[in-house]
Amino acid sequence: MNSRSLAAIGLGIVGLVLGVVAATSGSGIFAVLAGIAAVAAGGMGLIPGGVAQSMAPDGQSVAELEDALASQVQARIAAEDAVKSLGAQLAKAQNPLEGTAEAADSVVNSTAVLTDPETGLFTEDYFNVSINARIAAARRHLRPVAIAVIEVVRLEDGARVPADAGLVSRAITKTLREADTSCRMTDGRFGLVLEDTPENGAIWTVERIRREVNEHESDLTMWAGVACYPSHAFDSANLLAQASAALKDARDWQQDRIEVANPQ
Repeated sequence: MNSRSLAAIGLGIVGLVLGVVAATSGSGIFAVLAGIAAVAAGGMGLIPGGVAQSMAPDGQSVAELEDALASQVQARIAAEDAVKSLGAQLAKAQNPLEGTAEAADSVVNSTAVLTDPETGLFTEDYFNVSINARIAAARRHLRPVAIAVIEVVRLEDGARVPADAGLVSRAITKTLREADTSCRMTDGRFGLVLEDTPENGAIWTVERIRREVNEHESDLTMWAGVACYPSHAFDSANLLAQASAALKDARDWQQDRIEVANPQ
């Protein structure tokens, strides 16, 4: 039996005694006191145990309430910290985007330097940089990359007259994909960087360019040297050297010729 029950019984006894006294003496005051004691005893009996405990919690209940309150405070602090962290990340991410926009403007402004004015293709400098970038990406993703060096001429009395650069560049642009890169070198040759393309795909791409050129001028001769990463070289300098050597072998022929570099 708990203290709440004992208190109710005690108040009940007090009320009973006061009631007897009031009945024998006829005093109204004792009757009133007896009624108050009875009401108090009844109230103690009607209060649920859970409510009574909440009204007068023991040490364990107080500790549990403190722990719950502390957990809520910590959760709120953690949530506020997370919001602040997210805001900082968004602010930090905004700066690279602004830098990218500035870099894009810089690229647009330097387009005239990176492109050949006669054909609109990229220059030889861009060709060399593109090879480096594509090989680095191919090495990370384990994909092939092919490059081709092309020369188109008209044979006149034993002389080799370069073909119209605009005609060749239009044939190249029409044939290549958006992911590929086409350039015109300072000596009049054309360089191609073919994304995710093995040896057979590179040969077929160059052959399509040759057919496109011959549809407009059938008396032109096209020579090409093809080299692929990683079949023929593992770095850009050796890959370009292999393609140039293959083009040199193709130029020994008097008709159209596509030569592939020798495997390492």
